[in-house]
Amino acid sequence: MYLSENLRLKPLTRKLGNIMLKNLDPLLSPNLLYILRAMGHGDVLTIVDSNFPADSVASTTVHGEVIRFDGAGIPEVAKAIFSVFPLDSFIEAPIQYMQVVGEPETMLEVHKDLHKIALENADREWKMDSVERHSFYEQSRKTYAVIATAERRPYGCFMITKGVIAPDGKVM
Repeated sequence: MYLSENLRLKPLTRKLGNIMLKNLDPLLSPNLLYILRAMGHGDVLTIVDSNFPADSVASTTVHGEVIRFDGAGIPEVAKAIFSVFPLDSFIEAPIQYMQVVGEPETMLEVHKDLHKIALENADREWKMDSVERHSFYEQSRKTYAVIATAERRPYGCFMITKGVIAPDGKVM
């Protein structure tokens, strides 16, 4: 079921009116929060630039439709997501990015930007790995959801794996 089909949210919204939340990035829409909360340990979220075929890829994901952030780039969306999203500590590299064609060792500024933001919101060093472009497309079709940003820099495409939050509220 898509959030847009979840009719239970509409009556709640009408009763409570305009609710303000503390310490929550305004880019974290109800739809995105629902998706991030619904994801379980090991589920993967795809965050992509404006050139990625987001609609066609998203149609095969668990969520089934693209989540658009047409007014925000990778840094803004990453900051919002990593403010609430635990990364998976049980795998070597919970952040994967699309490789530059013909340059598998190259890490672009957009890759460094997302990694820096992930580290700023963490209590440990998270590793990143690159994924060959066509493998990235194939793997992203099997993820939980696709978030399309307005990022114009090429290869600004990532897959992040959700981790576990311990009873004390910290990422395991």
